[in-house]
Amino acid sequence: MEFHPGILRPAPSVDTSVDILGGPSALPFGIAPTGFTRLMQTEGEVAGAGAAAAAGIPFTLSTLGTTSIEGVKAANPHGRNWFQLYVMRDREISYELTRRAAAAGFDTLQFTVDTPVAGARLRDKRNGFSIPPQLTLGTIINAIPRPWWWYDFLTTPKLEFASLSTTGGTVGELLDAAMDPTISYDDLAVIRDIWPGKIVIKGVQNVEDSMRLRDAGVDGIVLSNHGGRQLDRAPIPFHLLPEVRRAVGDDFTVMVDTGIMNGADIVAAVALGADFTLIGRAYLYGLMAGGRAGVDRTIEILRTEIERTMRLLGVASLAELEPSHVTQLTRLVPVTRTASDAVVR
Repeated sequence: MEFHPGILRPAPSVDTSVDILGGPSALPFGIAPTGFTRLMQTEGEVAGAGAAAAAGIPFTLSTLGTTSIEGVKAANPHGRNWFQLYVMRDREISYELTRRAAAAGFDTLQFTVDTPVAGARLRDKRNGFSIPPQLTLGTIINAIPRPWWWYDFLTTPKLEFASLSTTGGTVGELLDAAMDPTISYDDLAVIRDIWPGKIVIKGVQNVEDSMRLRDAGVDGIVLSNHGGRQLDRAPIPFHLLPEVRRAVGDDFTVMVDTGIMNGADIVAAVALGADFTLIGRAYLYGLMAGGRAGVDRTIEILRTEIERTMRLLGVASLAELEPSHVTQLTRLVPVTRTASDAVVR
């Protein structure tokens, strides 16, 4: 992407706050749902939820999280907690998780639609990645010079999916057993009857589905290709964003995740029509580097980058960001627009 700053437009202070899905957020991003989070560092979702609470942003717990719904609520008792839901072959598991999240005061449900089956996840197969992790010869050799890893492994609770009763096997096998390729709008209707709060559909990847979901009356959508780990060659949400925004209008909530690694990415997404963004990998990098302190530092870095980018663009609030501030680039070639302003790639 390429920015187009305005000059001689003083912005000595900037307002990064936003209202999203019926509540406030101090920044235009929240923490995305991530599975197997304690695999990165033993504090896992507790660190993420606590850091989100301190920063005044939402935290999202994954169905495949390694801390329970109630554990996240305890870590973030007064902040905004969201829950990401997979619809499983055994529907009652999904229904019970929905009820538990509602009872714990989670205010938004991310109904995920891009995993009817697991992606290929070839790297996981090659490395024998499983939950719980297995001690292979390679693992042992790699861990020998890292005594702190052994301490954590031997003294902290077993790594497992906190919301699911049984685990075992590779990640792809677990997902295939849990997900259901028959998921449909009928399932969405059932979950909407159960869930009392806001509901957004996560994993939307084209304009037609965005419009159909808006007309179905959901509270919003998340443009996402699941971090590029489901359908290979799926569309890039950032490229899809302007066309979706034009199609659904200004009054429908559109959020974006996937590929956000810098505060400038967040500013660009807001300029092109996103109401909010979600960070996954960036949060996990901070968690791996320093536990709770690392997540705090990640949020602070992104906050600083957002504020600096806004000042350099000459805008004092997120509402002042416009599509004219950003040009999307495809292999360093500008995305062109037709007379009807439709995006052509």
